[in-house]
Amino acid sequence: MHISYRWLERHVDLTDITPQDLAQTLSICTAEVEGVERWAPHLSDVVVGHVVSREKHPDADKLSLCKVDVGGDEHLQIVCGAPNVRADLKVAVATVGTVLPGDFKIKKSKIRGVESVGMICSVRELELGDDHDGIWELETDAAVGTPVAEALGLEDWVLEIDNKSITHRPDLWGHRGIAAEISAIYGAP
Repeated sequence: MHISYRWLERHVDLTDITPQDLAQTLSICTAEVEGVERWAPHLSDVVVGHVVSREKHPDADKLSLCKVDVGGDEHLQIVCGAPNVRADLKVAVATVGTVLPGDFKIKKSKIRGVESVGMICSVRELELGDDHDGIWELETDAAVGTPVAEALGLEDWVLEIDNKSITHRPDLWGHRGIAAEISAIYGAP
């Protein structure tokens, strides 16, 4: 069974309790926790960017040359094929070295003879939905360079609880039951 740490926080106060500490305590007191993993770990590497400028690619009709601010010393030059890319847009940017779903690693490359050092992502490329008509237009006040997970409140951890260890405890077959158990263990409201 997979349990969201963020969902647990809706039911019980987990202040000063890390997901790893919680997993260890649950394993000792209640049920074996087989693993703790960050939900959508790539979202911590993808950052909020601001498209400073967009120009037509010199050798391709459907590509754009974008200068994107991601909070560094210099703006990144990124070649983008999305029809909705434009200046003054906040976007999700995967910089060089970021690994996206499908084990797709972002590398510095040349696209039609022009260097590109990153990728402006769509919702589908980040596995957050099926929309692939263009890039993801972010509606956030977060500063450029902020991880997308943090900017949009998508940070989470998933605790994997061994089903066999809770078959005799139907009260633990969901988030609310696990939260009640945590409340009892820690004496937390």
